[in-house]
Amino acid sequence: MTDLTTNTSAHATEGEARFGDYIQLLKPRVMSLVVFTALVGLLVAPVRVDPMIGFTAILFIALGAGASGALNMWYDADIDRVMRRTARRPVPAGKVAPGEALSLGLWLSAISVAMLGLATNWMAAGLLAFTIFFYAVVYTIWLKRATPQNIVIGGAAGAFPPMVGWVAATGSVSLEAVLMFGLIFMWTPPHFWALALFMKADYHEAKVPMLTVTHGRPETRRQILIYTVLLAPVALGLALTSIAGPVYLAAAIVLNAIFLKGAWDIWRRDEAVAEADGYAVEKRVFRFSLYYLFLHFGALLADAGLRVWGIV
Repeated sequence: MTDLTTNTSAHATEGEARFGDYIQLLKPRVMSLVVFTALVGLLVAPVRVDPMIGFTAILFIALGAGASGALNMWYDADIDRVMRRTARRPVPAGKVAPGEALSLGLWLSAISVAMLGLATNWMAAGLLAFTIFFYAVVYTIWLKRATPQNIVIGGAAGAFPPMVGWVAATGSVSLEAVLMFGLIFMWTPPHFWALALFMKADYHEAKVPMLTVTHGRPETRRQILIYTVLLAPVALGLALTSIAGPVYLAAAIVLNAIFLKGAWDIWRRDEAVAEADGYAVEKRVFRFSLYYLFLHFGALLADAGLRVWGIV
């Protein structure tokens, strides 16, 4: 890590960091998904949460997610510099020095965990601390560069936020929280592997052992289909719990049918045809997978609203 810090620090003198560069360190697009799923986890819990406490909880969960992003960008600057879609991030672009990214990540980690514990309960704070550790250390430092299962195991980090929100509200873990975790956990591999199919060259250049690099595109296509098939019963199983209702059930049936059809299309694709059309199907399925998760959690939120109004 010494060479990385030295080299990137030299680039950092090329331009003064702006406020927006520090915001980018927090991965705001990833944070938006974290905030939304954590908010849903908190709002669908069978406990009424004071609005101010709820706002505070989501704020510090968001800061914890941002801390994870900053630590990830600090450690992965060498990889990010090689990959086209990440080369303009603040650290590899020389806008923020690695030491600044590390300090920001550590300070935000400590603040978010401590304040979440004080605002809600220490079980939620401990779960947030474990989430940050899992993403920054288990996934970023260890799994990402060590195994093609990096996304499979590392996906747990992105799956914890709704559970953190639920625990912040209730002080305990339940089947509903586990199934919300499972929905994101099982969604992560087909989502990222669809991206990896048309970004294989980037991962190859960066020497990241993504499944497309270690086992090839045909096996990646097969694994996308397998995980999408395994995802569907988890999504539909959540429909049988107390937090779901008719909106979620309808959404889960439609969304999983579409996702399964997309995974089937990807599996059947001939590689020469896919390359010739610029991986159009793979890109379409990847874009849909982004909406897939938001719509599932949005449907849970809609059903919670129907219950509040006494409609269901």
